[in-house]
Amino acid sequence: MPQKLPLGLQDFRGIIEDGYKYIDKTRYLYLLATSGKYFFLSRPRRFGKSISVSTLHELFSGSRELFRGLWIEDKWDWTKIHPVLRISFTAIGFQSLGLRDALLQELDLIAKQQGIHLEVQGLAGRFRALIGAMAAKGPRTVVLVDEYDAPIIHYLGKDLETAIKNRETLREFYTVLKDCDTQLELVFLTGVSKFSKTGIFSGLNNLVDLSMHPDYATMLGYTQQELESNFQEEINAAAHKLNLDRQGLLDQMREWYNGYRFEENAETVYNPVSVNNFFNQNKFENFWFATGTPTFLINLLKQQGVFDLHAIGQSTLDFDSFDLEDIRLFGLLYQTGYLTIQSRDEFGQYTLDYPNREVKNSMLAYLFEAFGGVSKGTGVSMAIKLERAFIADDLEQVFRILQEMFAHIPYFLHEKYPEKFFHAAIHLLFTYMGIRAHSEVCTSDGRADSMIETDTHIYILEYKLDKSPQEALEQIRRKRYYRSAWERGKPITAIGVQFSSQTKNIEAWEAEEVGGGIPFS
Repeated sequence: MPQKLPLGLQDFRGIIEDGYKYIDKTRYLYLLATSGKYFFLSRPRRFGKSISVSTLHELFSGSRELFRGLWIEDKWDWTKIHPVLRISFTAIGFQSLGLRDALLQELDLIAKQQGIHLEVQGLAGRFRALIGAMAAKGPRTVVLVDEYDAPIIHYLGKDLETAIKNRETLREFYTVLKDCDTQLELVFLTGVSKFSKTGIFSGLNNLVDLSMHPDYATMLGYTQQELESNFQEEINAAAHKLNLDRQGLLDQMREWYNGYRFEENAETVYNPVSVNNFFNQNKFENFWFATGTPTFLINLLKQQGVFDLHAIGQSTLDFDSFDLEDIRLFGLLYQTGYLTIQSRDEFGQYTLDYPNREVKNSMLAYLFEAFGGVSKGTGVSMAIKLERAFIADDLEQVFRILQEMFAHIPYFLHEKYPEKFFHAAIHLLFTYMGIRAHSEVCTSDGRADSMIETDTHIYILEYKLDKSPQEALEQIRRKRYYRSAWERGKPITAIGVQFSSQTKNIEAWEAEEVGGGIPFS
């Protein structure tokens, strides 16, 4: 009988003692604990950070019984037990108490549990005194901080003033760690975002950042080998229920839930939340995405008019860290798990894209609602109808569907930027339906607005605001946008589309065939 799945569980002791499945990641923790003192790791939410912190807590507390049969059991010195000061910022109540008061309360609670009386006043002073008092009782103190950035991330897009105030409090708090160097055995901080060192860690400039370190790229998440070796019974059961063979199931799981890469040469990993929930329900759903709505990110994308999240030419500075006063959108999308590393070129420039089908489908639904004003449920139905129309090469039906969509878009969405929202809604709907859609396709002579490819046809679309479809077709001819599609060997249809700023809809369209790779005259 398969082990119980650790759905929503983040406590290592509880997972082991209650017989839940645990994927052994202790070799990474051993490497971390024996190769330095100050470490930081950023990963998306619900990716295993809290379990890692909990496991380190038990490791330094000498809880050998919990590690029976795990990789680290015969490699760790169990005679050395250290006091552990552990803080989870998602659990201290900073929203209701305020960050400073919540931290003071948490320090007092830890002190009480350790039998320590703190007389020093002030946040930094009490933190410093607690570390010293704990170290005085035995070997040096281990400090574990989970979700260090929660008091900032929580207020992004809601209350910038509070986010900045909390950043200053955190800077004061973390500076203490450098002052206590001789009393510390290990410091490990985790979070979703990676703020620049001048933003929070200006006083703690000796942190080793593991976020893109090749040796730790698969520390969180499940590799393909870990999935197949640890979930054999679950894989067989799911394949049977879904009427798939084993390889067919694995191929679909890889498409849906794998794809996160945290270093350009690293193996990709699965999202643990999605894997465990999939095996619990034996159906493909958007499990991880459903655990948190990216409202703030969607609003940012909408404000900046960004709807195509395939990002080329991103430098490390663009997505490796950010400041509250200079939030780099693609950096935040990467850090929060909505984009991941696809590759890095010889100039050190990164390509980012959606990690998998779960994230892509979910994000497209939110973007389509934001840019097209169409509810997520309605968008799915519309995308299916549109895909069928394109596959049937029924352009009349294609444009009936598009006109229906624009007829329902709230006026305020495109009042200021009609052409931008028109392009966005078209692109998102085409991409959402599964058709290979590309916006602003570069050619040697310019940029085509859209190129759509089905199994049998290629469509090149050029949009004009308050100008005739014939003008759009003439631009396709003049710029010869069709040349890049010849090699595919499919019939090519050029389509000129007129969008009206008055009616806020498609006013007219005209199509012209380019058959068999024969160019326009």
